[in-house]
Amino acid sequence: MRTAALLLVSNVFMTFAWYGHLKYKSSPLWIAILVSWGIAFVEYCFQVPANRFGYGQFSAAQLKTIQEVISLVVFAGFSVTYLKEPFRWNYAVGFAFLVAAAFFLFKKW
Repeated sequence: MRTAALLLVSNVFMTFAWYGHLKYKSSPLWIAILVSWGIAFVEYCFQVPANRFGYGQFSAAQLKTIQEVISLVVFAGFSVTYLKEPFRWNYAVGFAFLVAAAFFLFKKW
């Protein structure tokens, strides 16, 4: 649970670092880059411990899959609430396929 919680916080920061500046397109690019790097530093302060704590309990492939699923959920919420973009049906289908991929990675065969 600790790994997933840290990855969730990490992904919130990552999403703002990568996409938050899109609301401020009139701002100079160099400012967007510097602010994004500052936010990304905080993101790494959560991402690195999440992977350190999680590795061993989860494989590297499982950790990456957890991160990607969390990232998509965070991004979906971000794009709808912050960027005011519609959530389309095909996004849901694509996300469902990724969740199915996670199932196959975690299933003990």
